[in-house]
Amino acid sequence: MKKTLAMLLALAMVFALAACGSSNSAAPAATQAPVAEEAIPDAASLVSASFIDPLADWAQYDELIAEIKAETDFAKRTELMHQAEDILMATNCVIPIYYYNDIYMQKDYVDGIYSNPFATKFFMYSTMANGSDTLRLNLASEPDYLDPALNSSVDGACLAANSFSGLYTYNADGVTVPACATGYEVSEDGLTYTVTLRDGLKWSDGSDLTAADFEYSWKRAAADETAADYAYMFNGFVGFPEELAVTAVDATTLQFTLTAPCAYMEDLMAFPTFYPVKQEAVEAYADWQTSPGGWCQEAGFVSNGAYVCTGWDHDVSMTYEKNPYWFDADKVTVEKLEFMLSADDTAIYAAYNAGDVDFIDTVPTDEIAKLLADENPEFYIVDELGTYYVAFNAKSAIFEGKTPEQAACMREAFTMLIDRDYICENIGQTGQVAANAFIPLGMADGNGGFFKTEPVEEGYFDPYAINDDYEGTIDKAIELLKSAGYKFDDSGMLSAETPIQLEYLTNTTSGHIAIAESIQQDLAAVGIDLSIAQQDWNVFLEERKAGNFDFAREGWIADFNDPINMLEMWTTVSGNNDCQFGR
Repeated sequence: MKKTLAMLLALAMVFALAACGSSNSAAPAATQAPVAEEAIPDAASLVSASFIDPLADWAQYDELIAEIKAETDFAKRTELMHQAEDILMATNCVIPIYYYNDIYMQKDYVDGIYSNPFATKFFMYSTMANGSDTLRLNLASEPDYLDPALNSSVDGACLAANSFSGLYTYNADGVTVPACATGYEVSEDGLTYTVTLRDGLKWSDGSDLTAADFEYSWKRAAADETAADYAYMFNGFVGFPEELAVTAVDATTLQFTLTAPCAYMEDLMAFPTFYPVKQEAVEAYADWQTSPGGWCQEAGFVSNGAYVCTGWDHDVSMTYEKNPYWFDADKVTVEKLEFMLSADDTAIYAAYNAGDVDFIDTVPTDEIAKLLADENPEFYIVDELGTYYVAFNAKSAIFEGKTPEQAACMREAFTMLIDRDYICENIGQTGQVAANAFIPLGMADGNGGFFKTEPVEEGYFDPYAINDDYEGTIDKAIELLKSAGYKFDDSGMLSAETPIQLEYLTNTTSGHIAIAESIQQDLAAVGIDLSIAQQDWNVFLEERKAGNFDFAREGWIADFNDPINMLEMWTTVSGNNDCQFGR
């Protein structure tokens, strides 16, 4: 309406001027008033007060995370975490799309599988009413790492949780319970933990597993030479990284000391990075020092969980069999897990419907509506703590020649143009909530409450603005892009003088591709040219980690129920810092 009215007024002025000229051609020409140049907003005036240069000044964020981890006043700690999220969101490199839930399908004769709020699935207590002793599953394609210290993917965490055991684990209610441990004591200052291990723990090769194995494994995971993505999870320990304060007092006693009290220590003890690995097995691999995960890249590696990997046809299948030496082996009734390795959700769904698999962790987007309409009892939707988002590489060439503030304004324009409601309703389809912050709804604040509870008021932008005020939102996005030096034609499209062309990186699952195409269409509304590149899962993970992308699909499901987990991943040295902050 605004553009139509402006055009009519302009035409009226043209006709009026023409009429004046024809009525008195001898009259002296009127003095023409100079045309005022359009005022271009200053990018520095448009960024948040929390903005810092995500490349040159990111040490400030690192220092804030260190302060949070050292803070003993939990109320103050929560306040500092809000400040950290303010800084993160002010970069506009992290663009939240929706808050996760999880879907899977399970045959009606299968029972006992459960998932925690962090998407880790546990198969060891499953039962089969059809008389089979083999559970056939699909989680994803070829896993990147099976070494629990090196894994950083959800599917890898599921494999680790079923083939390794930490000091603690999760029960079917999502509550931490002892696993290899029987319990622990904490010093009065909350800093020193003394953990008691079960008697008679064994590795899958029948050898003894002791507290010394945990000492070795934790020090290895924290060490720089291991280059674990999650090494930073140990940075709350005294002596991190190379002199980690963890000691095997005797065979069944492990002691470690923290720099500050930790409200989520049991969650850490249940996390794969804290699982034990057998030193002799790790170091038997010829290149173990330069390729730390190489020791378990083939079947037959030593583990200590409910199952042990006994077969691996790379990119096709994996077989896990019951470990008789696991401490809870007498409760395991399913003798074998057979994994179909694939990321092709159409092929996976076909295999499920053909009866070739009993459990699948994905469903093609175009099948979800029918599953919901039919109220299919084999289709499960479970809550998770996590955020689906897209991310910019802060070092991308598309920001060359721009000030940090201009680059942030460019990214904010992208944020505003994305129609999250369409993605939730038509692609996700299972009740996802449009996101406007990185920390998900329902996450605890570490001080007895929730970090945020209201999706619009407590976020960083209105996720429904593009639906409720399309023209106004488009105008605001154009203003932001103009502040970054871009020009627009009279139709509100990017001028050929200042194009924006970039590539969006995603893996090949249908839902991710559909979201990419939706974003592509949203950005085209102002003339942004977004191409889509699809990669196989493992290649995709490595390319993101290496920063070989402009713009990419991302997702983060929390590792434990505390905001620090989703904030410390963005420190300069973190292996999960795909945006390349501080680099």
